[in-house]
Amino acid sequence: MLNEYFSSVFTKENYTNAPVPKQIFQGNIQTEGLLDIEITEEMVANKLEKLDVNKCPGLDGMHPKLLFELREELIKPLTKLFNLSIKNGVMPLEWREAGVVPLFKKGNKSEPENYRPVSLTSVICKIMESIVKDNILNHLESFSLINDSQHGFSKGRSCLTNLLVFMEEVTHSLDEGNPVDVIYLDFAKAFDKVPYRRLFSKLRSHGIGGNVAKWIEIWLTNRKQKVGLNKNYSDWSDVVSGVPQGSVLGPLLFLIYINDLDDGIISKLGKFADDTKVARGVSKDSEVDILREDLGKIYQWSVDWQMLFNLDKCTVMHLGNKNSQCEYKMGNIILKKSEQERDLGVLMDSSGKSTEQCIMAVKKANTVLGMIKRNINFKSKDVIVKLYKALVRPKLEYCIQAWCPYLKKDIDILERVQRRATKMIEGYNNISYEDRLRNTGLLKLEKRRARGDLIQVFKMIKGIDKVDYRQFFEIASTEVSHRTRGHNLKIIKDGCKYDIRRHFFSQRVINAWNGLSQFVVDAVTVNAFKNRLDKFDRYFIEGN
Repeated sequence: MLNEYFSSVFTKENYTNAPVPKQIFQGNIQTEGLLDIEITEEMVANKLEKLDVNKCPGLDGMHPKLLFELREELIKPLTKLFNLSIKNGVMPLEWREAGVVPLFKKGNKSEPENYRPVSLTSVICKIMESIVKDNILNHLESFSLINDSQHGFSKGRSCLTNLLVFMEEVTHSLDEGNPVDVIYLDFAKAFDKVPYRRLFSKLRSHGIGGNVAKWIEIWLTNRKQKVGLNKNYSDWSDVVSGVPQGSVLGPLLFLIYINDLDDGIISKLGKFADDTKVARGVSKDSEVDILREDLGKIYQWSVDWQMLFNLDKCTVMHLGNKNSQCEYKMGNIILKKSEQERDLGVLMDSSGKSTEQCIMAVKKANTVLGMIKRNINFKSKDVIVKLYKALVRPKLEYCIQAWCPYLKKDIDILERVQRRATKMIEGYNNISYEDRLRNTGLLKLEKRRARGDLIQVFKMIKGIDKVDYRQFFEIASTEVSHRTRGHNLKIIKDGCKYDIRRHFFSQRVINAWNGLSQFVVDAVTVNAFKNRLDKFDRYFIEGN
């Protein structure tokens, strides 16, 4: 049943009306693009050294533990095999066979559409995929081919950078008194629906051709899969579209496929892999019309490139007090209105407050904390602190820079989880919270959030996170910096009218950042910055 459903979502590509992708003419990309790869023993050795021995093998039974232990003996033959595969455009059949593991998402467990197909493929093929991926990434980065709106599967980008960049524009528009409409879009089975001929044309338009494009075509075509449960397998089925979920190269190919979704779009568009959203200030009817036109272009793109949206899950959220709450259509379907939307795991509310996100985070954290309380008998300080740091606290701090609470009630319910966790330690029942923190070496969560804000600013300004910090901050001129104490990377502070902007990341962090010393901001690495920041804080706490 699962295998039939997973096969039913594949795209039957329409060859008669296939659009031609826009050619990219940056530098000499069309003549000096990525045409071939020379795989060296050093590349293979590096991949074998980093193999995760706890990963599952593919259907060929070649376990990563075996490959890791025999890596010295395998470097030469694998290098020769990979180079032959690239140059001759051939590969073993086993590299194109996948055992699919169904992962439950949510909803009714008896419905096959509530499962995600994850492909277990040959580990040896994954090693070669990883080498090909590295070369494609270098090519894309050297020509700056991936649009800035994409934050998925990209070095120096993450869910957090996606949320911060997108919400920076939204909060800025709201603070200027403009209502904002945010439209959340949902591709239907995106990774499984990528049509191959259209994908290959996109690869060539991005300067990926020659033996590399030929190898990718062979790797994707004539694939087979079967679904496995408890060591029982379904029959084989042919894979006629999509990039394998669970492969190394698949996500990058998907990014290339939807890269030109931005073309002609005026409104703010944000992507994390297939998660897409678009927003615009809509204080005038003309602004509403622009957003509707952009939505129409996005819908037409999805039709042309056979990557349709699940229109039942596409929603519009109206932000701002004077929002006229206009209707938006995709095709002939009017989009549903939403008061709350889950965006990359963070609950966004039309009020702009993070109360509901705090409640959700606390619920998740308390669930894990309850599991620890029931199942861990030896509740020593070391055991509880390690479990709390690894399993509980991340639930409270996921993408926290994008939704940091500022209402006292929200701050308190988050802190209450840490209070409860430290009280579970044997002998800590009758000790004050401050003493429990001191003994365990933990910080108050509010303090950790302030520290995390500063680390995020450092990563942006130093280019560790690949986002343009000028979208968030304006660095004071050298002349101004010299006239004041502190450091040479001070941020100019603007006035804010509303709390949603005043308490957003780019505004709330300014005073704390400007109060740092030159020694702290001169750090080169993130770890060095953390160490210098902690020393700087202790210096003032101790009153020296």
